[in-house]
Amino acid sequence: MSPDRFIIEKTREAVTALYGTELPQASFQVQVTRKEFEGDYTVVVFPLLKVSHLSPEATAAAIGDWLKENTDEISGYNVVKGFLNLTFSNSYWRTLFSAISADADFGQLPPTGKTIMVEFSSPNTNKPLHLGHIRNNLLGWSVSRLLEANGHKVLKVNLVNDRGIHICKSMLAWLRTGNGETPESSGKKGDHLVGDYYVAFNDMYRKEVDSLVGNGMSREDAEKNAPILKEAQEMLRKWESGDKEVRALWEKMNGWVYDGFDKTYSALGISFDRTYYESQTYLLGKALVRKGLDMGIFETEPDGSVWCDLTSDGLDRKLLLRGDGTSVYITQDLGTAEQRFSEYNLDEHIYVVGNEQNYHFQVLKLILRKLGFGWADSIYHLSYGMVELPEGKMKSREGTVVDADDLIEKMYNTARETSLELGKLDDMDGEEQDRLFRMLGLGALKYFIIKVDPKKTMLFDPKESIDFNGNTGPFIQYTHARIKSILRKAAGKGLPTAEVPAGVTLSPKEIRLVKLLDMFPDKIAEGGQAHSPAIIANYAYDLAKEFNQYYHDTPILREEDLQILNFRLQLVSAIARVLVKAMDILGIELPERM
Repeated sequence: MSPDRFIIEKTREAVTALYGTELPQASFQVQVTRKEFEGDYTVVVFPLLKVSHLSPEATAAAIGDWLKENTDEISGYNVVKGFLNLTFSNSYWRTLFSAISADADFGQLPPTGKTIMVEFSSPNTNKPLHLGHIRNNLLGWSVSRLLEANGHKVLKVNLVNDRGIHICKSMLAWLRTGNGETPESSGKKGDHLVGDYYVAFNDMYRKEVDSLVGNGMSREDAEKNAPILKEAQEMLRKWESGDKEVRALWEKMNGWVYDGFDKTYSALGISFDRTYYESQTYLLGKALVRKGLDMGIFETEPDGSVWCDLTSDGLDRKLLLRGDGTSVYITQDLGTAEQRFSEYNLDEHIYVVGNEQNYHFQVLKLILRKLGFGWADSIYHLSYGMVELPEGKMKSREGTVVDADDLIEKMYNTARETSLELGKLDDMDGEEQDRLFRMLGLGALKYFIIKVDPKKTMLFDPKESIDFNGNTGPFIQYTHARIKSILRKAAGKGLPTAEVPAGVTLSPKEIRLVKLLDMFPDKIAEGGQAHSPAIIANYAYDLAKEFNQYYHDTPILREEDLQILNFRLQLVSAIARVLVKAMDILGIELPERM
């Protein structure tokens, strides 16, 4: 039982014994004692005055006396106004740490029986993954791992946007200027090659628009009537009608992109349980549109288009089918949601999508509720802010995005330069160094992005992320390597590390570390409820920082008392294990040495 729950239970017993009233658990507020006061945990007494009919100070003192007399685990207390600060005995902390140390599954919450689907990544097949996709992928992956640690069954899925006008733009540009170029002939990854043609299309499109404007057409009309855009629209119509040549080119170029995506996912350590393709799902939802028309919640316009009027709900009118009968994005999302909840009996469906789609998901849930689906409220939009760079925002059409593959390689090189400057890798061979540099580079990238609350827009600075000091991935990685070095030296000296010895008196810093370790399961639960792996990232940093302060002040291996030494080795070993578990949720590896 955690210390705060233990205190709540014992304080309830005290109130019942002292005042003859059994209060509900919600009446008891317990928090970690602030650093400027003596004590471990603090009971807020004010809610208890209704049964004590005494002053806050007198109530706190009476409860403190009862706890000290009737609870061996409480060694002392002090009262500050309406706050009762309790101090646990050394034996309590020793017993608590023994339980933590012996629990191989510490931090893993028991199975809930719930099934949760997390959809993330959702790339377009007209360009490679970029920095914005990296935040999406890292959030999706770490939220999935966090929910697994909360005891849920999690399905990680990807919906690839492999059809539409944007795909036809890349295809048309390749037909016009590609001269049969392939990833093999160019030496480029397939997603990069196709992305180059998407940029090329927009270059040609802008020139045509400028030419039409120069000949007297308004810019608005020119942007609608540029010949290359008309040709791309015709290509899309051919694709939808099943034209063999267009479909063959589409399959070939998409194949190039899928191969490129797979390489990037592999480099990031990302995988999926199932991948959906828009080309196979874009027609889903049409049956639901018919159902909505039959129910009278949708309406047909004279041009044949179908709409849902949400103005009475404070929203807008939403298009569900165009006049020519073709689907829009929300039509597909309605259909895929019904398909997935039916197929997997989901308890929750999480969509990891940027905050520019907040309105879309608000509309999606509302329409599903109107259609009578009780599970509509089990849809959760994990909305996240955009990633910006010191030099500003990225623009895909202008080819000014930060490419994911380039960034991964840049992080590797930055980790390599920073590590070599420290001059501590002389005993590592080239292959081991290479693994370390990649581990540090990815750790820096992942941690820097995940430590920010998902809802916030963030500024990504590669140099800042690789710093070996401060709230960074490499700082936590270095902490783990330092602990492993201590344990290797201890093993080399034949020092005992078998079990937590009885009778050891823990120092205040050691108690602080045990407190932090004990918080891990609660942080898992808190992060899962908030869908925020940032909570785990910052917990890992707090634990690593606290260890480093302890290490700086405590001569661990120079301790002559074998019982104290054994306890300290057990303590740092437990810290290393928890750091590994916490960072594994974030998809970050910790090195054994560096």
